[in-house]
Amino acid sequence: MSSVFSDKTIALETEVENYLNTISDAALIFLEGVKAYLRGKKDRFEEYYEEIKKTESQADDTRREIKQQLYTYMLIPESRGDVLGLLETLDDVVDMSEKVLQQFSIEKPEIPTELIEYFQELTELSSKCVEQLVKASRAFFKEIKMVNEYVNKVHFYEHEADKVEERLKRKAFQSGIIEKFSYRVNMRYFAEKIAKVSDIAEEVAERLSVYAIKRKL
Repeated sequence: MSSVFSDKTIALETEVENYLNTISDAALIFLEGVKAYLRGKKDRFEEYYEEIKKTESQADDTRREIKQQLYTYMLIPESRGDVLGLLETLDDVVDMSEKVLQQFSIEKPEIPTELIEYFQELTELSSKCVEQLVKASRAFFKEIKMVNEYVNKVHFYEHEADKVEERLKRKAFQSGIIEKFSYRVNMRYFAEKIAKVSDIAEEVAERLSVYAIKRKL
């Protein structure tokens, strides 16, 4: 019972692996995109933004192909609903990652030097959440007993992200480095958007834990 796949589902297994690779790629592009923005490399940032848009579209195409295979060929019927639910919610992670870069591209916020370190750490933690979620998802398909180990790491990084998010907000609102209230609110907005990636990753991990329990029954 370690894998949901069989000899008849090799093509499906390949598509799922491609999909998970795409989710992982999106997390890395999200991370490198924000880092490029924080370092003032605006042209490079825009390249990452264009790249994540393509990655999001690729994820959608792969997800639809997997869904078609599942229903057309009646594959893994005992886990089909959970697999589709997992793929749909994983897509939310990519969508949110793209939206973060989109908002940076549209609003072009000026990040105070004193906040750059906080924003970078927050982005790194959110990206790590997604990385561990992808590992948990792979485990669900191939090595079910490892799911909880990776899910616990998602929880850890999400909790760390929450702490950095709070420190960032306190720095923006209470340290006096930003005079205009509207500017402080803008920093809070971007902090919350970046942290939302880790929040969604944790939500998906919670659902994945339930799917894993059902497979063990």
